[in-house]
Amino acid sequence: MTTARGSRWPELAIAGLVIAVVAMLVVPLPPPLLDLLLTLNIAISVALLMAAVFSPHPLRFVSFPTLLVITTLFRVGLEVSATRLILADADAGEVVHAFGSSVVAGSLVVGLVVFAVITVVQLVVVARGAERVAEVAARFALDAMPGKQMAIDAEVRSGAIDAETARRRRAELAQESQLYGAMDGAMRFVKGDAIAAIVIVLINLVGGLVIGIGSRGMSAAEAMRTYSLLSIGEGLVAQIPSLLVAVAAGLLVTRVASTGDRALGEDLGEQLGGEPRVLGAAALLLLGLAAVPGLPLLPFLVLGVIAGVLAV
Repeated sequence: MTTARGSRWPELAIAGLVIAVVAMLVVPLPPPLLDLLLTLNIAISVALLMAAVFSPHPLRFVSFPTLLVITTLFRVGLEVSATRLILADADAGEVVHAFGSSVVAGSLVVGLVVFAVITVVQLVVVARGAERVAEVAARFALDAMPGKQMAIDAEVRSGAIDAETARRRRAELAQESQLYGAMDGAMRFVKGDAIAAIVIVLINLVGGLVIGIGSRGMSAAEAMRTYSLLSIGEGLVAQIPSLLVAVAAGLLVTRVASTGDRALGEDLGEQLGGEPRVLGAAALLLLGLAAVPGLPLLPFLVLGVIAGVLAV
């Protein structure tokens, strides 16, 4: 009984998250609750990134496309709730204010530029690249399926594998095709989320200026300072988790299955450290750059020595 009841908690958590997304679109959230949910969103994004890093094989994380869709919708719901608070109360909680204050500091232009850079990297580089990789992987997985199935049938007829192994391989083959197909579609949610974040920031800026000057009696400078800080903070607190999730998706779809169920770091350590010439060449390059006049000596020298020691 305890095991059955305990196994229901993940299902109830997912169902509760979906219901919360729908509720956030229509029900105003108090700032403390919004702070808690924004923090939860960041924690979920970090957890997904770590799961993608430590996954030895994409098939070990077949629930990722569904989680990608759910977290994207959850993030959109948070953006709508934050926008409602910004325009209605000129206050979206401590998390949004802290993100905006840390980036804007004393310059609105700096905050806008930082937000634009993060958005471009997330939209053009990470999300677009992961979407393209998922699309190509889905196409190749589908095209290669008949040949792989015939190879399994040939091994069964020759006696190389038994019927149980053949069934397991066919199931893994179908699961792999479904995973990459689902990732191809789920990445479009991430791309759309990045575009929506840009539109929401512009709405907050323009709408905040109109409301601040027309309804709250603020001066133009005060309204610009208040709503730009909140808008940029809201944009960053949404884009940073979105960037982490997009990076996790990119790592997962570009991951090649390792032997021995090893994580990504173990494979990289063996493949890079197993060839001393790679680190040796890097050490020579860094030491050469350290001798170039005008370049800082200390960082190039330290990293060159470290690479040289690792190459020995």
